[in-house]
Amino acid sequence: MSGPGTAFVVSGPSGAGKSTLLGRVLATDPGVRFSISHTTRAPRPGEVEGRHYHFATRQEFQELIDRGAFVEWAEYNDNLYGTSRQAVEGPTSEGRDLILEVEVQGAAQLRERLDGAIFVFIMPPSLEVLEERLRGRGSDGESIIVKRLERAREELRQIRLYDYVVVNDDIERATQELLHVIGARRVERDRVLPGLADRFDFG
Repeated sequence: MSGPGTAFVVSGPSGAGKSTLLGRVLATDPGVRFSISHTTRAPRPGEVEGRHYHFATRQEFQELIDRGAFVEWAEYNDNLYGTSRQAVEGPTSEGRDLILEVEVQGAAQLRERLDGAIFVFIMPPSLEVLEERLRGRGSDGESIIVKRLERAREELRQIRLYDYVVVNDDIERATQELLHVIGARRVERDRVLPGLADRFDFG
């Protein structure tokens, strides 16, 4: 492979299993990194600053917006989330592939601002299964679950923003499908041929 790395923009409803899926992909493919986003939400148990998120106050987040530091940002469930330009441009300029986990609103911004990105939507098998997963967490009240389900329906209406859809009904298969998307990008003609030009005459 030659040239810059690829940004893989991944979205999906809360409860679709994105974190588990992306964790497996990152553990399997050492050539891809995870972009660390900024958020105003409080850290969950086990989350570490700079490894899972960059945690910020609303004032700090707003200052970053005002400085143009984000390539995308969005508000989700009363918290702000954003991806800094440096978090994307640093690794990809070095030829590294990068996974960005963003909300649909952020993905729409990246469609306009991030050339060459690949967009992947992670889906639950059905809304019924999604509801079962959300209730099974045991961490959210009824009003939050209802809000998440309505948000999921809104997100599904934007699915045409994405190039690929992975249905997470079987974690092993879903992992392999996402790995195949990443692998296919790496062997696209226009990415491979420049690195072979000194050994072959392609006319």
